[in-house]
Order: sequence, then C-alpha cells, then structure tokens
Amino acid sequence: MDSKLLNKKLKAAVIGHLIGDALGVPVEFKSRKYLKENPVKSMQGFAQYNLPPGSWSDDGSLTLCLLESLAVKGYDLNDLADRFVSWLYEGHLTPTGEAFGVGRTTETAVSRLKSGVLPFEAGPNGERDNGNGSLMRILPLAFYLLENDPEDRFKAVEEVSSLTHGHPRAVLACYIYTDFSIRLIKGENIEDAYLECCSHVEDFLAAGRYGRYGKYKEELKYYRRIIKEDTAELNEGQINSTAYVVDTLEAFFWVLLNSSSYREAVLMAVNLGLDTDTTAAVTGGPAAIYYGFEDIPKKWIDQLRHKKEIIALIDKFSF
Repeated sequence: MDSKLLNKKLKAAVIGHLIGDALGVPVEFKSRKYLKENPVKSMQGFAQYNLPPGSWSDDGSLTLCLLESLAVKGYDLNDLADRFVSWLYEGHLTPTGEAFGVGRTTETAVSRLKSGVLPFEAGPNGERDNGNGSLMRILPLAFYLLENDPEDRFKAVEEVSSLTHGHPRAVLACYIYTDFSIRLIKGENIEDAYLECCSHVEDFLAAGRYGRYGKYKEELKYYRRIIKEDTAELNEGQINSTAYVVDTLEAFFWVLLNSSSYREAVLMAVNLGLDTDTTAAVTGGPAAIYYGFEDIPKKWIDQLRHKKEIIALIDKFSF
C-alpha cells in the first residue's frame, strides 16, 4: 500500500481516536438515561474535569505514547515503558501537562514500571484487572504490524497490552481489535472485516502449537456475542458501556456495525453513557480509518488541542 495513503489512514486513526476521547471526557460516568435526555451533539468542555473543549484523557495520551515510541524507536518495550512513566509522573503528551482520570490497573502497572519491573511483567493479571486500559491505546500497533504474520502480531499485542493489563481476557480483546483494524486499514468493508476477524480469531487460537494459546482459547467464551453471534442484531439495551474490556469491545462493534459515518459512530458511542471517553475513543479510530479523515467534522478537528504537534508526531511514523 502506498506510504502516503497509509499516512493519511494513520492520521485519520489518531485524530479520530483523540476526538472520540475528547467528546466523551466532559460526560464521563453520566448514565445512559441522562444522555438520552441531554445527548452530546458537539464538542463540549468544562464539565467532568473542567477542561477546555478538545481535551483528551489517558486514552489519548497513552495512544500517543505508543505512536511516539513506534515512530522514534520502533518496537521497544523499554522505551514505551519510559514514555508511560513520563506520562503519569510528568504529564507527557497530555493536553494540560498533567495526567488525569487514570484507571486503577494502569496506575498500578506504571508505578511498577517506574520501580524497575520488566515491561512484560508490570501489568496486573487478576480477574479484576480486565478493564479497557490496554484496549484503549493499542491502535497504533495495528499500523506497525500490517505486514507481520499472525503469530508475530499476537506476540506483540500480548507484550504491549501486558505493560498495563496482563490478563488473557484483556490481551485477547486487544488482538481482536487489532486484527479487525488491520483489515480496515487494508481496505475491507466493516461487515466483511468483522466476519473475517471473528473466523480468524477462532481458527488462529485453535491452531496454536504446543498449547501456546490455551489460556486465550479459554477466554473466548467471554466474547461469544462477538465471535458467535451477529453483534449488530443486539438491541441497545443488551449493550453495556462500562470500563470492563468485554463491554467496551462489544459496544465498539455494535456501534460501528450500526452507524454510517464517523460523526454518527462517535456520538452513538458517547451517548451510551458511563465510560464515554473510552468507548468513543476505541470507536473513533477505526471509524475514521474506514470513513476517512475528510469525514471527521472540521470543527471538531479545529477544536482538538495541540493539533499541529499531534500531526507532526504522526508524520514521524514511517512506512
């Protein structure tokens, strides 16, 4: 694929992710009932965290950390860990110079990284550590792994997720999302990418040598509604939008399969309520890849904070 086209898709993905995040930040934790009565229709600010419009949260900052690390150092877990530490303790790649709204599991993991724990061992891996904190930041890895084979992709996703979230369920969500995103980057339509991703994930885990993927096969049952059913056919009342990684991945697929533009997708995601910023960020990146940078409302792009610096960082990424 032409490098200019890939750069354009990367720009769409990153800006689309950050705008989704920024749309959700002001109403984070608001209920679905509240948002039915007061739906988000535009970029807001000065609410939940008293931040100006266009401000992203930890979702965006950690995504930018991964993008920056891949652009500057290639695949280097130690470098990525250092950037995560700089984010949490020095406000690196935040809109305000200070990290905010940090999840429990992520904060624990980054404090371990700061104390010298190896990157692959830093992320807590208990049942209660299955939040969406690695899913929300994994998207740049899809661009880096475009030409890698599935085993190499899985290993990289496993390692990058495990910096903060080491449980197989969280890792598997990241792999499903990354595989689907790669298919969109390569030009597949949403429905075909979804069906082929689901088929691939089952076949890939089943074919693993020497039981390599046994613990991940055990986790497939939690993604039954994605893998075995047609997520698009679920009704809104069946979709949860908490910070639980399974809920976030289900909400992402449900929104993307039931919307027809970037704007519709991210607003639908935000207005599901609760973990509004992450649901919209996770949705916004792939939606922008598919619909294109030009489908993102210009006003929202103009409102995004530090836009020039972000685009300069995107342009450092080489294909």
